[in-house]
Amino acid sequence: MSAARPVQPPPRPGGPHSVRGSPVSVALPLPTRGAPSPGRDIPTDSPTDSPTDTHCPYCSFQCGITLVAGSRPATLQPQEDFPTNRGGLCSKGWNATELLDHPDRLLTPLVRAVPGDRSSALRPATWDEALGRVVDGITASQQRYGRDSIGVFGGGGLTNEKAYSLGKFARVALRTAMIDYNGRFCMSSSATAGNKAFGVDRGMPFPVSDIGETAAILLVGANPADTMPPAMQWFDAGRAAGAQHIVVDPRRTSTAQGASVHLRPTPGTDLALANGLLHLAIREGYVDQAYIDARTTGFAAVRAGVRSFWPDRVERITGIAVDDLRRTVQILAEAPSAMILTARGAEQHSNGTDTAQAFINLALALGLPGKPFSGYGTITGQGNGQGGREHGQKADQLPGYRRLDDPAARAHVAAVWGIDPAELPRPGKSAFEMLDAIGTPDGVRVLMVMASNLVVSAPDANRVADRLAALDLLVVSDIFLSETAARADVVLPTAQWAEEEGTMTNFEGRVIHRRQALPPPAGVLDDLQLMIELARRLDRGQYFSADPRTVFDELRRASAGGIADYAGISYERIDAEQGVFWPCPTDEHPGTPRMFLERFPTPDGRARFIRVEHRDPAEMPDADYPFALTTGRLLTQYQSGTQTRRNNARMVPDPCVQLHPDLARGQGIGAGDIVEVRTRRGAARFRAQLDDGIRRDTVFVPFHWGGASNANTLTLAALDPYSRMPEFKVCAAALERVGDSDDTHLLQQVPERPVAVTARRPTRPPSTAARVRSPSRPQSTSPITSSTSKGSRMHTKNRFLQGIYAFTGQGIDKPAVLHADLTYLVPDGSVAQALYFRGGNTSDELVVAVLMRDGVPMRYFPIGAKSDVHIPLRVVEDMEGGTAVELYLAAPDGVSGTVVLDLGLVEV
Repeated sequence: MSAARPVQPPPRPGGPHSVRGSPVSVALPLPTRGAPSPGRDIPTDSPTDSPTDTHCPYCSFQCGITLVAGSRPATLQPQEDFPTNRGGLCSKGWNATELLDHPDRLLTPLVRAVPGDRSSALRPATWDEALGRVVDGITASQQRYGRDSIGVFGGGGLTNEKAYSLGKFARVALRTAMIDYNGRFCMSSSATAGNKAFGVDRGMPFPVSDIGETAAILLVGANPADTMPPAMQWFDAGRAAGAQHIVVDPRRTSTAQGASVHLRPTPGTDLALANGLLHLAIREGYVDQAYIDARTTGFAAVRAGVRSFWPDRVERITGIAVDDLRRTVQILAEAPSAMILTARGAEQHSNGTDTAQAFINLALALGLPGKPFSGYGTITGQGNGQGGREHGQKADQLPGYRRLDDPAARAHVAAVWGIDPAELPRPGKSAFEMLDAIGTPDGVRVLMVMASNLVVSAPDANRVADRLAALDLLVVSDIFLSETAARADVVLPTAQWAEEEGTMTNFEGRVIHRRQALPPPAGVLDDLQLMIELARRLDRGQYFSADPRTVFDELRRASAGGIADYAGISYERIDAEQGVFWPCPTDEHPGTPRMFLERFPTPDGRARFIRVEHRDPAEMPDADYPFALTTGRLLTQYQSGTQTRRNNARMVPDPCVQLHPDLARGQGIGAGDIVEVRTRRGAARFRAQLDDGIRRDTVFVPFHWGGASNANTLTLAALDPYSRMPEFKVCAAALERVGDSDDTHLLQQVPERPVAVTARRPTRPPSTAARVRSPSRPQSTSPITSSTSKGSRMHTKNRFLQGIYAFTGQGIDKPAVLHADLTYLVPDGSVAQALYFRGGNTSDELVVAVLMRDGVPMRYFPIGAKSDVHIPLRVVEDMEGGTAVELYLAAPDGVSGTVVLDLGLVEV
């Protein structure tokens, strides 16, 4: 594939995706100031009204803004010349200044009135008292239960300096293995897949401006028009120049509305879609064999693995029409340049790593990574979701994206930290596993939470809340009293985005400078100060600094030679160059805006194809919970809503459930009604929002609310085996209308947890019976063989067991051979699958056709009296070479008639 044609620079942002206007000024009362902070002295007088160039506190696009905060209310403007947002800003960013003086702001530490009794009230405390309780709890727990009885839970919104220091704090000050962070719930699957395939995890291995230059984009499980609106200027510019965009999403989102093709798969089937697209690319001769031979390994195994993902099967699994599959492949393969971009919709599954890998396989087969304006990327969600996963917050990681179990990495980082490598703990538990182990013999007994709201953001939130209640001590550092902080024993107020200095790494891998515009209120510590104060009380203060520039210089040394190498990045370079892309190993290195141009950072320099197989979600809809539930974000809200619910509530006043009008009609639900959504784990209430752009079998709920509308009380904690990502994006749900549009009070009443219902299993009829008598000769025999279309690169053959047969039944529970011709033996070396069953019955009674595999019933096909059926086989199984496939028939004793049978199979 050749490079894309150049396009004109994107127009200045405007329209629906990027809001422009006057500086936002919202008059709010100044919060009462608290007691002075310990540690270094912080001026409490406001700076002058000089503008400060900094960055928005929300998503990973990290829009450049200019803030004036010397007098209140603070004002901001988007930076016209910052290379990512170029003057764009969404509603969340425009309202970010409201957080600075919000009346709900925490300004003093809080502790329980009765230590150890969480039913007692939280009361104000001095820093000495609050930190004393924390240190006493840590010391007592470690003396009795060991070092790993202390857990640390970080966040993807922390600056690089704070994320780095938090990992160091856990391992050097607390000397515990138990640290992880909320990015495990966000980006971990694509990160794991990127490391496996490319040898590196950088969300976008090219700058965002390349999106405006590429000729085709496949966007899977992403809705940047709502979650990252200023980025849409680049998508819009590409479309204006003729680019074709394909969006994969079960909902017709704002992003999907502008796409050339919108694919709406059944939730949980993205991997099958990716394998099916690769099957077609191979079959139609679209793969870039020269690229595969020169730059990759493992293609043969992947090619064999997708042989069985023929278009009809993929249509049955995903619900996407074959014609749309073909059109998608054609657009990607025939474009002079193309990108495949995934996000949480594809990744937050129990097979999320394999799903991301499947799309990487497709990108590699088309020869995209490393070519101009082409490649695979993942759209990171949290503000520092990229940097936050590079420098040690993860359970198995050291700075620079080094592995904690690598002796060389341990030696390097230990030398920078001034400790013996033997002092470093080994890898600990992943995020949900750490939470779920609380209350068990090997679980943590003290948990410190920083920049996370677990009670709202974790899966199976009721279960997590129960686990948190079993802790001896829960410590939360936050700017507001979140749902998690409200359950804590000690709450520590912290500085927020405009009150601290540090660096962030946006989703492109661009390291940027978040400048301090004003000091935090008196009585509030920033997180670096908090960590050093605790470290001092634990006699480990000599290893830490509260100065972000000093911390960043140490981070540079710790990351040197690692995958995410920041050694050549400095605050001065960031300011001069409007950000620096890693890896940047030396001061002279220009940084790396575009990766993989010559080689991949693997030992042999090649990218890796990895064979992956589709499997159903951990929980499928059934009679008790008949709908597929998926979760996501709204334009006006962010993450668990701790910040945005306080300043954007007027834009989306009530939490909502989105469902198709036909589904709503069948459940007796009208627009605006109060609906209770139930799963096997919990129940939550929402206001009904009807939208004919969502699949009829799917309901969508945003996860920004707690209390009665906590979407994550519904979600499932099935974990990906590689990334340990929970399955947020699909589970089985039921709906019930509980009130009309005026019953807003019901949204404040937390529903009772439903009693779990065991999934019903059909009983299997006996497989042994007398032969059904067939007095007449069938009018056609089988199997009938038909080759696939000429020019196919994968050799498949259609097989049919079909004909018209007279029968006399021996009992509906006695399926037996109908005719010897209804038998097919799968050839050695081949694989077969059943695609569909059609049948007709002339008798006055129900009959049942039975698909047998090696004499054992595999599927049952009931055919009603004087009726016919057509059954696409969505759930299919491979039948290996040597398998005997037969059709039996069961009919009531003595009943005679004629059946028409047609079983379609494909042989590969």
